[in-house]
Order: sequence, then structure tokens, then C-alpha cells
Amino acid sequence: MNKIILLLMTLMFASSCLQQETKEVGKEGIFSGIFSHGNFSDAISFQVKKDSTEWKVFFTSLEQNAFQIPARNIIVHADSINFILQSDRYTYSFKNQWIDKYTKLSGVLQVDTLQVAYILENETTTEEENIKSEEIIFQSNGLNMGGTIRIPAKPNNKAIVFLTSSGGGDRCGSRAEAIYFANKGYVTFHYDKRGTGASEGNWQTATMEELLSDDINIITHFSEQTGIPLSKIGIKGSSQGATKVPYILNELEELKYGIAVSCPGSTLLESDLNAWKNNNSDIPEEGVELQRKVFRDIAGDLNRIELEKSIALEKSKPWFQNIWIPNLDEVQVDPKLLYSPIPYFKETKQPILVIQGTLDEIIPEKSHELISNALEEAGNENYEIVELKDANHSMYLVGQADFPYWAKLHDDYLRTIEDWINKTSIKTNF
Repeated sequence: MNKIILLLMTLMFASSCLQQETKEVGKEGIFSGIFSHGNFSDAISFQVKKDSTEWKVFFTSLEQNAFQIPARNIIVHADSINFILQSDRYTYSFKNQWIDKYTKLSGVLQVDTLQVAYILENETTTEEENIKSEEIIFQSNGLNMGGTIRIPAKPNNKAIVFLTSSGGGDRCGSRAEAIYFANKGYVTFHYDKRGTGASEGNWQTATMEELLSDDINIITHFSEQTGIPLSKIGIKGSSQGATKVPYILNELEELKYGIAVSCPGSTLLESDLNAWKNNNSDIPEEGVELQRKVFRDIAGDLNRIELEKSIALEKSKPWFQNIWIPNLDEVQVDPKLLYSPIPYFKETKQPILVIQGTLDEIIPEKSHELISNALEEAGNENYEIVELKDANHSMYLVGQADFPYWAKLHDDYLRTIEDWINKTSIKTNF
């Protein structure tokens, strides 16, 4: 009799554990939907999962270029799950309840004094799950370079390569766009510039010619590895990456098209100087000219003695304290500042889309006009210039938002690129 009771208790315990495990698994998944408040809306998702010891939540918003951001302070009790996300400025507190047999999350986000309700649905498959990601290492100029190829479940046999930009950012900066266009059927490729992420080398000491050589080697390698010919590949770059677009199109004439976003119609030096001017609008022209000389010294375009004479002449001026002057004995000469895309736009024949935001705080205001003039000189009949109202240099929407706590891409940005590619494909039988 005791053996029978023990067996029944064991079975009941096992059944209870199985039910609990099934219930826990039912809570897991990727919950997606539209978060909206007033004139603000954004597609967001939470990946909720449990490992052997704890619950984990990851936040994704492609329009914020946020992918799998881990949440903190996760508390799960019965049918509720609460957690926070932390930015440099704000704490985002999420309080959620599983509803409808764990198929939905009903939640409230509190940030600052504002509370916004939302409902997200558990997706059986997500767009990201329909994309195969392949991490690759390849050689360029004797250096190992790392990148990610994203292959959609139903590829259209066309590809987009995202060029690297300035500074020390790695491939993460173009991840959202790579995923977006992979969801549209394109095989996409983005990679780490030398000296960032998984790539060897030093981007600071590299010349522009060396960085451009890396880009060309990488595009060629991508074409060979995937079997997608150059004639089915377009390239896209932003900021400094945009300045490389015409050069690469001229070197790889089989490439189908180029997309240049926030591209200066000047040298990189003048673009940097314009950004400085916008942050120091009260500085007179003589102060701007002194700052230009500092940048020219860094670029190796000005004699050090001449710069020191100018500094000595102007240092008593009231605005002098606002001039940025590094330790001149430690300056690393960077000739990349003298690079300009305009000469290469004057030779480009392939279709080009140029996008500039009306509130770009970095590049000279009339850049798109100078680029247009250069393309006209090239006899290019397949280019388009688009100005996005209230977009900044990073293509984020600037203006009065009812939910000002998240920055997101301009609503028309990705759509403009997608529509132009489709239109160009029809026009050129791509």
C-alpha cells in the first residue's frame, strides 16, 4: 500500500513539474507590436526567454537601430513580468501582464512622468527568424576583416552592401538597415572597418585610399562568396561612407547603383568645420578662419609655424577660448580630411540616390546642390536628389514629438530608399 501511495505522489509531482515547465515555456516568445502615443509610433518587440536560472528580456526597434538590447531588473511573478531599460538620460520602466493564454503582453511604459499603454502579440515566427545570418572573416590588404551576410528565406537574387563610415563605429551602425532590406528580399552585407569589431588594423592611421581599397576588396569578396554578380549589387553609405560611393562606383563599374545619405559636397575638413560652426554660431568669421587653420594643420595642409603665428595673433580675442586647439605636439596628421567626393561624382554614370536632411547639423547646407551639379557635369541622367524635411544628419526625425524619449528614423527615410530602388530596377531592368 505504501508503495502505491509513493508511486502516486511521484506521478503527481512529475505531472506538476511538467505543467509548470509547459506554463513557463508558454510565457516565452517574441512579443511584437506598435507602440504609439500621439504623433509618435514605433514598431517594437520584446524577446522573453528563460534559461536554467533566470528570465531574460531583449528589446528591439529597428527604427531606433536598437537590436536585442538586454533589459535589467527583471521580475516575474505569476502572470506578470516587469523590467527596465536604461539610457544615458532616461529610465524606461515596463510593467507587463501575460493575457489571452500567454499569446499577448499587455503593458505600460513609464518614463519620466509619462505612462503609455501598449499590447504586443507573441509572434510564432518573426522577420528576424526568416533571415539567415552568416558571420564571415575575409582578407583585405593582409588584414582579417569581419562582416555579416544576411540571407532572406526568399531572396530576390539582388544584394545591398553597406559601406563603413567615419570614427570607430563597427558594423552595428548599419545593422537595422541590413535587417530591414533583408526582410524585403535582398541579401545584405555589412562589415567592420579596419580596427573596429572583428577587423584588424587601425582606421585612424589608415589613408582614405587604404579604406577605399578595403571597401572594394570586401565588395568583390562578397560577390564571389554569394555568387551574386556585381551587376545585381547596389552600395549604400552615410556621411563619410556616402563620400566613398562615387569613387567605388567608378572603380567597380559593374555595380548597379549607389545611395549616398548625408553626403558633404565638400572636403571632409569643410564638413567638420561646418559642424563646429553650427555648435559655435556666435563665433565671428575670423574665429572660424582660425579653426579652419587648426583643421588644416591636422590634415597636413598647413605649416605648423604659420598656425602658431595665427594663434599668437588671435589669443587675446574674447572668442579665442571657444576655439578647439589640440596639443599640437601630439597631433596625428590625418590627410583623410582633404578627401572630397565631388571629383568622383563628376565621373559617375550609374544611378545614384542622394538624400539630405533639412536639419543636417554636420554637412554644408547646399551639399546636395553641389553634388547635383557634379552629376550633371558627368552626364548622369539617372540620379535623384531627395530632401527629407526635419531629418538630421543621422536621418532621425527632429521636431516636436508627443513621445520625446525615443529617437527614431524619419518615417520616410527607409521608404524613400526602397521606392527608389524599385523604381530604378524597373527603369534599368535590374
